[in-house]
Amino acid sequence: MAAPGENLKINGDRLWDSIHEMARIGPGVAGGNNRQTLTDEDGEGRHLFKRWCEEAGLTVAVDQMGSMFAMRPGTDPDALPVYVGSHLDTQPTGGRYDGVLGVLGGLEIVRTLNDLGIRTRHPIVVTNWTNEEGTRFAPAMLASGVFAGVIDQDWAYERTDARGKKFGDELKRIGWRGEEEVGKRRMHAFFELHIEQGPILEAEGKDIGVVTHGQGLRWIECTVTGKGQHTGSTPMRMRRNAGRGLAQITELVHEIAMRHQPNAVGAIGHIDVYPNSRNIIPERVVFTVDFRSHELDTLNGMVAELAERAPGICQALGCTFESKLVGEFDPPAFDKGCVEAVRRAAERLGYSHMDIISGAGHDACWINRVAPTAMVMCPCVDGLSHNEAEEISKEWAAKGADVLFHAVVETAGIVG
Repeated sequence: MAAPGENLKINGDRLWDSIHEMARIGPGVAGGNNRQTLTDEDGEGRHLFKRWCEEAGLTVAVDQMGSMFAMRPGTDPDALPVYVGSHLDTQPTGGRYDGVLGVLGGLEIVRTLNDLGIRTRHPIVVTNWTNEEGTRFAPAMLASGVFAGVIDQDWAYERTDARGKKFGDELKRIGWRGEEEVGKRRMHAFFELHIEQGPILEAEGKDIGVVTHGQGLRWIECTVTGKGQHTGSTPMRMRRNAGRGLAQITELVHEIAMRHQPNAVGAIGHIDVYPNSRNIIPERVVFTVDFRSHELDTLNGMVAELAERAPGICQALGCTFESKLVGEFDPPAFDKGCVEAVRRAAERLGYSHMDIISGAGHDACWINRVAPTAMVMCPCVDGLSHNEAEEISKEWAAKGADVLFHAVVETAGIVG
């Protein structure tokens, strides 16, 4: 495929303006965003994205999971499309760039091609995947998982949020349940631009992360059950404090992850304490352990060690321990050809770059199972993400989108 000339770059000002116009929908309380999936705010953001796509001459389709596909035709009617995109949904206290950069960076590719009058042999499809974050409806990357055939669609529709509302019902309520069968599309390749969500690129002074692998993930929902008793009148030696079980398992998770450095991480994030009263000893604690590694044996070994040791810790406290797997995917290795296209793009543009492993899960990790896939990453300040203080520079965003542009357009093939 012919490569774009090194002088071809996207419109960084337009991309930056679009990112911050999208951020006006579902504003957070501290400068970020709360645009959780299938909320009214998510619906409003989708309408804005659709309008922008149609203004750029794209045809927008929606599948039965609500994922949006905006196509720019290619010159060859038989050529499979090159897909590019990410997600528009956010965490409850999310930043302005996580996911959004990848969707609007994809749109900016099309806008730039239109500006320059460039045609490609393969169509280009800009994608917004539904429910990447998984914060309202677990697990994460729900729609791309259904697309890739690793999550059952009926099961996905039955996922409930904290108020008991079902994914399928909420998808209909906001008006974004399409008729297209999920997963019927065939892809020539898929590219995703994302902020790193970690500190490595900034610390190393690199413009671009060429993502070679993703980390596998295991989410284990754990329940420690003790006995709820009055905090003032129950002797210390007679307590069955589920909160102590949480505390000691928190240390266990840290210990397990540290023993597998530098190739693993682990923490407890989501925690619910019952009855959550000031003067009642916790009778039950439900929490989720998040283990990740790009090495499958390491990942499975950490899960096995938790299952082996946690029950004994709780038994010693007079408590019981139960666990179940609520989210998982194995470590993906991205397509070598697509990865090389990203690397060539960074070198062609003269941007400093390094190979990197994605510490977070992304839609690209599922799509990698059904199409050649790669990711581009740009730095973020202090590695901070899933936080309203998440920040990147306009220059970082533009350079990431430039590399995305070159990798996608080279793969799609310039005509003429």
